Amino acid sequence: MISQRNLFFNHIAQTSPEPLALEIDSALGVYLTDIHGKKYIDLISGISVSNIGHRHPNVVNAIRLQTDKYLHLMVYGEYIQSPQVLLAQKITSLLPSHLSNVFFVNSGSEANDGALKLSRKFTGRSEILSCLNAYHGSTFGALSAMGSEDYKQWFAPLIPGFSNITFGNIDDLQKISVKTAAILIEPIQGEAGVRTANGVYWKALQQKCKDTGTLIIADEVQTGFGRTGKMFGFEYAGFTPDIVTFAKGMGGGMPIGAFVASKEMMESFTHHPILGHITTFGGHPVSCAAALACIETIENENLINRVPEISSFIVNELSDINGVREIRAAGLLIAIEFDSFEINKKIIDTCIQNGVIADWFLFCDNSMRIAPPINITNLELQKAIEIIKKSIEKNI
Repeated sequence: MISQRNLFFNHIAQTSPEPLALEIDSALGVYLTDIHGKKYIDLISGISVSNIGHRHPNVVNAIRLQTDKYLHLMVYGEYIQSPQVLLAQKITSLLPSHLSNVFFVNSGSEANDGALKLSRKFTGRSEILSCLNAYHGSTFGALSAMGSEDYKQWFAPLIPGFSNITFGNIDDLQKISVKTAAILIEPIQGEAGVRTANGVYWKALQQKCKDTGTLIIADEVQTGFGRTGKMFGFEYAGFTPDIVTFAKGMGGGMPIGAFVASKEMMESFTHHPILGHITTFGGHPVSCAAALACIETIENENLINRVPEISSFIVNELSDINGVREIRAAGLLIAIEFDSFEINKKIIDTCIQNGVIADWFLFCDNSMRIAPPINITNLELQKAIEIIKKSIEKNI
């Protein structure tokens, strides 16, 4: 009989030459358990997805209840479906009042693509700006906005009208003009290795966009729903977007994305042409039910309140260790920088061997990613940090 491992390598499309290939049998809370019974503390939350851990009982129960009612019914936006309506009401209640209209999709890439289309349609402009070392997804629209020519060149030609500026550089804001439809920007740059900008920058960005009629699209795919110690990353950064995009941590482990704007803006999709943006599975009722349960759990259990405390503990425990060059943290999106990718990779591999899953950043591969579930317990966290410490000491 062919093993699952062989089937994986034979029939599952690979995205790297050497995938981790952990064969996971079950997951609960912060733990993944493989087919041999070995447990791993998931210190990256499936890349900022499982913000409240794996298979949270509230999420699982919401999924079960919804599957007893209905699954897919019709392409998005035609039928009134309770899970979509209730989730949209919840999300908009947490946002500034002008962000009142939600378009549900399936992923972060789709959310960003939809937001980019919306900005061009609403403004009648074609120019889009994004930042160097930004990651917004892998579909052609999101890829065109990516801030890495080394990565993009292999898929050229991409969609015209996109260019990059330097994140946090006020002088570069002069590139925003009356020809610019939107700037797509992360409140905290994730794949760049957790990079933040100061309040002066965000104030200058808002003013420049106001002066030129340019829309600000906040990519909250990795920073949304408690990860930074605020419900949304733009609150952490201190600015107000015109459009905001979500995915990852919203769904409690289920696939879902969304972009949110004003009703006036979103209505531009309804004409010239009709069905200006459509999706078959966007806002799937099971995913929406799971997302609502996830958000309500974050609220009801006051999970965001613990994020600064957990973040400070991690930073304090690892800051003075030999070999750690720098730690950058925005709540529970944390980068631990070492001298090289080679050292970082050895440390990460050792962590995984010893039962802690860590990772590196796409555009900052000498930094270790730590992004645990925001409801990780103190005991689980202490155990994970001890393993990280020993892994660093072994490889430095």
